[in-house]
Amino acid sequence: MSDECDVNELGRRVIRVIAQTQRIPPDQISLDSTFEELKIDSLDGINIVFALESEFGIAIPDDGVQNMRSVRETVAGVERLLRQKNVAAPPGAA
Repeated sequence: MSDECDVNELGRRVIRVIAQTQRIPPDQISLDSTFEELKIDSLDGINIVFALESEFGIAIPDDGVQNMRSVRETVAGVERLLRQKNVAAPPGAA
């Protein structure tokens, strides 16, 4: 399934952003990691949101932020926003 590759790549990128923002070795972060396990508080979460928005060129709405409690939920949210962005601006539309 081709989506599997995209999600894996997306997951790696999200993990890299979280690792860089929080100064955690990427190999200590998995899709199943929760922010609580990683000792990420709400202020850290804001920094991660800004970094993700910059990395992917998306805007994460406040209600989306409240639903991000784990790496997997974060990847799913970023994936959803990227899909919406691609639908709104099809390739070559610029």
